[in-house]
Amino acid sequence: MNLKIYNFLTRRKEPFKPIKKGLVGFYACGPTVYNYAHIGNFRTYIFEDVLRRTLEYAGYKVKHVMNITDVGHLTSDADAGEDKIEKEARKEKKSVWNIAKFYEKAFFADIDALHIKQAELIVRATDSIKTQIKIIKILIKKKYAYETSTAVYFHVPKFKNYSRYSRQPLKNLIIGARAEVVSDNEKKHPADFVLWFKAVGRFQNHVMRWPSPWGDGFPGWHIECSAISSENLGQPFDIHAGGVDHIFPHHTNEIAQSEAAYGKKLAHFWLEGEHLIIDSKRMGKSLGNFYILRDLEKKEFWPESFRYLVLSAHYRSQLNFTLESLQSAENAFLGLTIFISRLKADLAQSVKRISVFRTLNRFQVNFQKAVFDDLNTPKALAVMWNLVHEYNKNSKKFNPKDILALFYDFDKVLGLGFANIGPEALSTEAQKLLKEREKARKAGDFKKADEIRLQIKHLGWQVSDTTGGSQLFHL
Repeated sequence: MNLKIYNFLTRRKEPFKPIKKGLVGFYACGPTVYNYAHIGNFRTYIFEDVLRRTLEYAGYKVKHVMNITDVGHLTSDADAGEDKIEKEARKEKKSVWNIAKFYEKAFFADIDALHIKQAELIVRATDSIKTQIKIIKILIKKKYAYETSTAVYFHVPKFKNYSRYSRQPLKNLIIGARAEVVSDNEKKHPADFVLWFKAVGRFQNHVMRWPSPWGDGFPGWHIECSAISSENLGQPFDIHAGGVDHIFPHHTNEIAQSEAAYGKKLAHFWLEGEHLIIDSKRMGKSLGNFYILRDLEKKEFWPESFRYLVLSAHYRSQLNFTLESLQSAENAFLGLTIFISRLKADLAQSVKRISVFRTLNRFQVNFQKAVFDDLNTPKALAVMWNLVHEYNKNSKKFNPKDILALFYDFDKVLGLGFANIGPEALSTEAQKLLKEREKARKAGDFKKADEIRLQIKHLGWQVSDTTGGSQLFHL
């Protein structure tokens, strides 16, 4: 079955074919480690994780490379403002190095909780300075870049296809630029962007700095991705992924500087994940309307529930986040948890049946059709739920072992952690709390019953209220 993905470069869905047979070079933009990543960021990382898992599911060996931005990302996302990490360091009264280290560690803890696979190779911007300087020197030699008293700039008009990726006329991009970016008197063109900041003027006290042919300073934000991707994957490579918020300026500038330097296409396929919006408004740290994963956990939601919510929308569609939608996702995930627990309980009781092969094969084929059609996870979830309903309607048609095997196969792409779900022996404490909760419910004390439910959840068990009484299922 052929994999088709939407190539943002051509704005159409295309059959995927790697440069080298059986191997995929995959680059994804990583976090800027000046604060906790918010759930809008994690929507993008989950989409990229599904992409990688789908490639592996299709039989490819994937070399996944990701950067960590620990220098050079200014508050404007362009060339204005100040370094985000240095700003946060002053705010928290810590060193820039400690800030970067702390939030990098937090990021990896979060992606682990969300079952996001770590990239095979993770490279910090501060560990690729030599390669960044090398590319800048090439660009100057080819007259795509020039030096001023404060910086080294990429000269945008020199690169003829600059607007190809964003599909916005250059004059519109200039109008949309911040005034302080356009008004630099030494820039040859308002759209020119920084490759290297010199440690002078507003950056004379910048802590992170390195020697270069243009004096001490630090790299601009965009050049690190060109350096890290080309050094570790070569150029061109197969797939570059990120979020739609990076189409301009970041990805546009990556393409310009990489292709100008080496005279080759940067990547064959570009995939961009859509925004996660909150209560129908764009989410962002600058707007102050964002959640981090820890906020959801404090509200007693599981990380898997957020992942399920992300999977319920196609990655190229905006996803409106509300606490109500997250609760619905958690209820759905709980339903899957209960179903899998029951399957495992049937196995433990040595329930043996012969499955109808053609029926199971139909579900697997339909699942593959969904994920190989531009990562259609909503359709893939629907296939899985159809299997749940089919089993519940007539369980005698299926061997629980075969259904579990199929769920584990689906989870290679979905990454919901089905293999980690119980059953396990009930703890004495959980059983005791369940009895107390039943008493509270019968007495009409539903506030106390809800409090006990949370205590039980902290022990690793979920309460399911049925007409036959309350049951516990292991999380």
